[in-house]
Amino acid sequence: MNVTLCALANGARVEMLPGFDAEACWRRLEEGGLTLFMAVPTVYARLAAAWEAADAAARARRSDACRGLRLMVSGSAALPVPLFETWERLSGHRLLERYGMTEIGMALGNPLRGERVPGTVGAPMPSVEVALVDESGGACPDGAPGELRVKGPTLFREYHGRPEETANAFADGWFLTGDVAACEAGRFRILGRASSDILKTGGYKVSALEIEDALRLHPVVMDAAVVGLPDEEWGERVAAAVVTGGAPLSLDSLRSFARERLAPYKLPTRLLVLDDLPRNAMGKVTKAAVRTLFGAPSSGR
Repeated sequence: MNVTLCALANGARVEMLPGFDAEACWRRLEEGGLTLFMAVPTVYARLAAAWEAADAAARARRSDACRGLRLMVSGSAALPVPLFETWERLSGHRLLERYGMTEIGMALGNPLRGERVPGTVGAPMPSVEVALVDESGGACPDGAPGELRVKGPTLFREYHGRPEETANAFADGWFLTGDVAACEAGRFRILGRASSDILKTGGYKVSALEIEDALRLHPVVMDAAVVGLPDEEWGERVAAAVVTGGAPLSLDSLRSFARERLAPYKLPTRLLVLDDLPRNAMGKVTKAAVRTLFGAPSSGR
């Protein structure tokens, strides 16, 4: 929709590399002639790592190449705030982040011209209505989390040949996204999938994405994925899988670092240090696979 159809509808040329390779991508950017770059957060993270590993001359070339682009966009998964800040430092671009789904097109977006706030996906797009609904079906006050629902002309009609699934996806004309979000000062912040990113521990509802952002600030943590593991006492235990690039990391030291940024009930109680996180073809972390690494059922809560 965004990468291909919008470009072709406006007479632009689209270039797609046969597969992602950070060095090959940087070489193409350095060649110039491009005006717009779109990627998922994982791609930006790996490009940033390749930039950091390069010598001073290569860094300068790569930064100049980025500054020659009109716009750089991130989507398909939540963009960690530390990565937003790192990319701005090395490229001069404040990544434009927005929120959409196959079923709805684009629903929320930061502005092309105007302030882009890290950690948020902006405000509703033209003609799109959104609502945040709590567990009782009531509207959420400012700052309170709720299920994100969408209405408007961009909505899909149905899941082909699946009438029951289609019926379950709508309520009074609103599409139920299954994502939990909060709205503060008119800007929406995605807290995660209700089914995989909202943990229930000790009576609290916790956003895995919030915890992941805090853990990524640790000096040796390159990436992180947080899941809930079934627990008789707590409901779910907070468990973190992290990538450190080979650097040692203990649970105690990670908890000590995170304690300055997170409430006690949000601190991980289990830790796995991995070479990489399991991902799907879009580069999104597959939380079900992370749970199995901890020995928990892939589909269980």
